[in-house]
Amino acid sequence: MRLDKFLKVSRLIKRRTVANEACDAGRVSVNGKVAKASLDVKVGDTIEIGFGTKSVKVEVLGLQDTTKKDEAKDLFRYL
Repeated sequence: MRLDKFLKVSRLIKRRTVANEACDAGRVSVNGKVAKASLDVKVGDTIEIGFGTKSVKVEVLGLQDTTKKDEAKDLFRYL
């Protein structure tokens, strides 16, 4: 699954276009490397997102094309 789509489906970032812009700006890294929006995300990957002065680090636990709001938190785990 594409990184930008995972960020949207998991509700880590609200919109896919915003996820794309964050990736283009170099604020998203996967397994310690700055990632493009088209990168394939796999279960077990570590994603770090920079929001201004704050940073969020998560581990991918599952991949789904669509999800309900309460099920979205099951797709990742905060580190």
